Amino acid sequence: MPKRLEPIQERLRITLPEARIEATQLPGLKDLTLALINADFSTAPLAPATMRAVIANPAYWAFCWGSGLATAIWLQAEPQLVAGQVIADIGCGSGIVAIAAALAGAREVFACDIDDDALLATKINAELNGSNVNICRDIRELPRNLDQVWIADVLYDRSNLPLIQQIKDRANTVIISDSRVSDVEDEDFEIVHQAEALTFPNLGEFDEFRQVRFFRYQR
Repeated sequence: MPKRLEPIQERLRITLPEARIEATQLPGLKDLTLALINADFSTAPLAPATMRAVIANPAYWAFCWGSGLATAIWLQAEPQLVAGQVIADIGCGSGIVAIAAALAGAREVFACDIDDDALLATKINAELNGSNVNICRDIRELPRNLDQVWIADVLYDRSNLPLIQQIKDRANTVIISDSRVSDVEDEDFEIVHQAEALTFPNLGEFDEFRQVRFFRYQR
């Protein structure tokens, strides 16, 4: 294993001791690699102790979730969406959206997550791709007048809906991508793009989550 991946391997081992981190080329993208859980990780039921560890500290950052992958594909295909802009990726997980925005020519990129392991994964993944991404744990650390905020795969937990208003107050444009919600419960948003993608590696995700919707708010 490359030495730069060892810190995140150690974090994954706490939750999933039999899993390993691999530098993986993502499907549908050119020259973008993430440190992710091994694609051949067993989908058999987990041992009770491991299941408790997963519930207590889920390593969601070890996957590239479908909406994040769809967002990165869109940004790679249409870099003008973010070129020259100051961008924030909220709930960054693996950092896929932040990295894709940086590679597409965003002027400055921030990646924000409340999980320190996700921030570590994002930092390592940004380095893997030679991209410059600023890491932050709290949205209050972000600049007040962002050009754009991107939120991918966050609203599966409906308790996160209040986050939308907090972000609207800080950015000229907010784009939410999600395959698990069909309505963000805010009439200021409109659907501007749709795509298909599944979480990678796909360890048994249902096809019903293949369709990704992109909701946009603009001041």
